[in-house]
Amino acid sequence: MRKSSSVAVIFVFTMAGFGFGLLHAQDASRPSAQQPTQEKSQASDVPAYHANRSKEPLPETLDPSQFPDQQTKNVYALAAKVKNVLYQQPCYCRCDKEMGHTSLLSCYTDRHASVCSLCQKEAVLAYTETQKGKTAAQIRKEIIDGKWKDLDLSIYETPAPSN
Repeated sequence: MRKSSSVAVIFVFTMAGFGFGLLHAQDASRPSAQQPTQEKSQASDVPAYHANRSKEPLPETLDPSQFPDQQTKNVYALAAKVKNVLYQQPCYCRCDKEMGHTSLLSCYTDRHASVCSLCQKEAVLAYTETQKGKTAAQIRKEIIDGKWKDLDLSIYETPAPSN
């Protein structure tokens, strides 16, 4: 009985230490320049984003040609054109909490946005509003206000005309 109690205590401490080490390693793996920030004036329920442009080079978005469906190809191509804007946007699918993403751009540096219509709608909104001359802060307000919810992604299901 005493031996099994000792083994159980050792097991509990080992698992707790492992969990702490894992959390610490995840936090330490984020480069400090890429840490998400939130403006103090924003509500605390706004997902992670960066309030300003990055001073460091941004990571590349994934190559659109690796995706089988045309809509995903088109949206990833648009995202690549506005990386600086996406870096400054929150993502309301809450991938910051679930996947450790630091902004909407993170969804396009991995395959996440290929399976998330919310991420795709937010990126399309960011792209179209950038084309209208809006700033990242203005676009962020529109994303926070939920303007992306009204977007119809079906227009991106056909190949984009080549220029």
